Amino acid sequence: MATSALGSAGFRPSRPASSRAALACAAVLVVVAVAIVPLSLAAHELIDAAFPLAFAPVFGAVGVIVALRQPRNPVGWLLVGVALLVGGSFDVETYAYLIYHDGDHGLPLARVAVALAPCWYPGLILLPLPIVLFPDGRLPSRRWRPVMWLYAVNGAITLATVAWLDAPAFTRRHIQVDGSGQIRAIDYPAGWESAVLHASLLLFLVLILTFVGGQVLALRHATGLRRQQLKSMLGGGAVCLAGLVVSVGAGGISGQFWYAVSNAAFIAIIALPIGIGVGILRYRLYEIDRLISRTLSYAFLTAVLVGVFVAIVALTTRVLPFSSPVAVAASTLAAAALFNPLRLRVQRLVDRRFNRAHYDAELIVAAFTARLQDAVDLETVSSDLLSAVHSVQPAHASVWIRPRRGSA
Repeated sequence: MATSALGSAGFRPSRPASSRAALACAAVLVVVAVAIVPLSLAAHELIDAAFPLAFAPVFGAVGVIVALRQPRNPVGWLLVGVALLVGGSFDVETYAYLIYHDGDHGLPLARVAVALAPCWYPGLILLPLPIVLFPDGRLPSRRWRPVMWLYAVNGAITLATVAWLDAPAFTRRHIQVDGSGQIRAIDYPAGWESAVLHASLLLFLVLILTFVGGQVLALRHATGLRRQQLKSMLGGGAVCLAGLVVSVGAGGISGQFWYAVSNAAFIAIIALPIGIGVGILRYRLYEIDRLISRTLSYAFLTAVLVGVFVAIVALTTRVLPFSSPVAVAASTLAAAALFNPLRLRVQRLVDRRFNRAHYDAELIVAAFTARLQDAVDLETVSSDLLSAVHSVQPAHASVWIRPRRGSA
């Protein structure tokens, strides 16, 4: 009776603390993401803003959704923390740059902005943890505990060294700030600080490879739902890695175009949280083979076509006596002509490795079609058709044959 009275009075139970915390993080993330645009416009760094504009909202959105659905799973909270730290670091870096490089010395909290500019360091340290804790927030086994202790100690040493280099933001009257808005010594360390940061970075990379290798080995022995979850996370990680490779390669080439390509390719890192979110929330999880297959095939196809385009442009303008518009037109036509044949070939190769069910189904259909050309007996055709259909494991299969007109 009391319960019904409360319900009729419009009583609503309060949100749990975890939901309130997740919604608060979402509000802060919106502020961080919205602030990126005006700050980057004021600093004339709109190209550099492409990465944080993609990174912070995607990591944050996936983290908030996971935190709301599974508040006891630390993976969601880690993704939220990474988004806040990396996205917030771009805001304060750009703000500090405006103060110390563009002459806007009237802006407040200048020293605080410079001090907070390296907050992407803790975000970078937190980034690999969702991989090793995927999907339920627990370590795969107790054997991972020493590795995690080593990871924690290495991260603490890195942050302590960065804090030491960042201390002049408050202790010195005059400071040197580089183009990223940080204390210059952080990007260009010397002496023992440089040795410590380089050693910790090397160990950091080794530990990340250990995390990824552990999950790859787990995939080989996993079955059922866990296997699909690992496929989702590792598929997103593969796209992320491909984007990082392209970004690093394009970043080593001089020119504004390749600089933009490097920044655009770096956005592929958002595939990692998407794969993690799909794996944890199990949204359309059993379509992950098709998703990975299509993503990898089109990524590889794009890379091949871009290579063909650049190669033809370079060949026609530097070796053959053609003008730039003619070279661009010829490269575009060549890429368009190669698109469909390459797509079919690449898709078949990728399906053979990553979407085996689709590849096997195509082989079965092709074999049935070949047998059908020589078949004359209706019973044989029906039997072959049912065997081909049963290869995809339906719940039920039957063949209805329409009788000939005039037959008894």
